[in-house]
Amino acid sequence: MTFTDFVFYSFAAILLAAGVRVITAKNPVHAALALVLAFFAAAGLWLLLEAEFLAITLVLVYVGAVAVLFLFVVMMLDINLEQLRARFWEYLPIAALVAGLMVVQMVLVLGAEDFGLVAPEPKPADYSNTKALGRLLYTDYVYPFEIAAVILLVAIVAAIALTLRRRPGLKWMDPALQVRVKRAGRVHLINLKPQRPQAKQEEEA
Repeated sequence: MTFTDFVFYSFAAILLAAGVRVITAKNPVHAALALVLAFFAAAGLWLLLEAEFLAITLVLVYVGAVAVLFLFVVMMLDINLEQLRARFWEYLPIAALVAGLMVVQMVLVLGAEDFGLVAPEPKPADYSNTKALGRLLYTDYVYPFEIAAVILLVAIVAAIALTLRRRPGLKWMDPALQVRVKRAGRVHLINLKPQRPQAKQEEEA
């Protein structure tokens, strides 16, 4: 076993253990932290596959933004754990089937030579997977890429429209009114006449 194989099996074991911990942890915070560990392990596997851009994107986007957002949401919301785990065992067979198919696909991809499949040709030293990925996205797959971007934009607008509700008694500000504010509408000058202190008035009386 080479050092690369040792690193691969180590990251793969950590990834599987973290994935199992995500779905079996009773504490949602622990599940979110296990998800962060799973992302890091997956990024390590991407590095072994010489996909540095995807690995750093996985760390920056998913660990730095998505997983942290999940963690904040889980910590701020009062989640009923019993209600979430009530039908856990009903979906276990389907989840096991999907997980098994994913494992078979990964074995066929990573173990192509062992199964008699055609192995990919080695890349030259000056090969850049980032340039190749960008070239494919913006040439051969430019229309599917733009369609996916539009679908995500529509989903964002729909999510905002579904969750935005006018609740009575809720205080909110209109930015347009704030921009149109003038000095005369906020500042009032009051002319106060000078008054003598109360103590001196009593002495004079």
